[in-house]
Amino acid sequence: MKEIVTVLGTIKKEDLGFCQCHEHIMLSKGKSFEVNPVLCLDDLEKSLKEVKHYHHAGGNTILEAQPGGCNRMTEELVYISRKSGVHIIASTGFHKLIFYPDNHWIFSEPQEKLESFFVSELTKGMYTDADNGLPVHQCSARAGFIKTALDVEGLSPMYIKLFSAAVGAALKANRFIMVHIEQNADPVLLLEFLKEKGMKPGNLMFCHLARACKDIKILKKILSAGVYLEFDTIGRFKYHSDEHEIQIIKELMSEGYENQLMFSLDTTRARFKTYDENAVGLDYILTTFVPNMKKSGITVEQIIKISNKNCIKLLAE
Repeated sequence: MKEIVTVLGTIKKEDLGFCQCHEHIMLSKGKSFEVNPVLCLDDLEKSLKEVKHYHHAGGNTILEAQPGGCNRMTEELVYISRKSGVHIIASTGFHKLIFYPDNHWIFSEPQEKLESFFVSELTKGMYTDADNGLPVHQCSARAGFIKTALDVEGLSPMYIKLFSAAVGAALKANRFIMVHIEQNADPVLLLEFLKEKGMKPGNLMFCHLARACKDIKILKKILSAGVYLEFDTIGRFKYHSDEHEIQIIKELMSEGYENQLMFSLDTTRARFKTYDENAVGLDYILTTFVPNMKKSGITVEQIIKISNKNCIKLLAE
């Protein structure tokens, strides 16, 4: 059995409640902001207000997908969890390499040191000074899972090093791996690589596939191997409508995959109402998407699986 580790400590699986499995709550200004200005969420009170709205709507847990060394705001996550009453499960690991400065230590450190960094954040405490230099200072709050990212360049030597370190850490610390799948990247090839390294598909969550892969056959192939899929093209209308997202989910449910599906919003500054009053807001799934799921014929029991039971299986079993 795995532990469910939040920034405030371990919780029982019965306490998880409604869970959104891929969010960004706090994100300091760094290279990612230079790539895309919406990738900055550094106003503590605005993020706290947004999380409180989520809690008021019925949300109980958030998986925070910004890893250490890539502008994660660890101490602020602890503060928000305490003030909001929402469980926040933070991540170690790595993001797309485009989000790191050219001289970042993640490029130069060997696989063994990266694995040690991931394990230490999972078992001892997260580093608070890893963005601009080698990490030194740890806090008591631990990460709860490993975030990784597959970019369009695929399994280059650098990404092989990073994914190998992530697998080593996941096996040592008994945690699952979340994978950002970039558009036009090859999730099937990555899955085979991770399996060869010793990862069980049931300890993997692949994200963004509803917009990263146009062919639903690829989603079914990933699911048939036992991987969890997290859907977050919700309220992202430049990709497709919520109705289209619901139809994808319903088709996958009809083929027996309802025990492997999750959802979230993958929030940015452009999706927080506290930054933009016309944005969808962190509570959008609860206030709008779930009611639309019910209207489409998805049952309450199926929604509970997506929002809670499947999350518990991945986090705790």
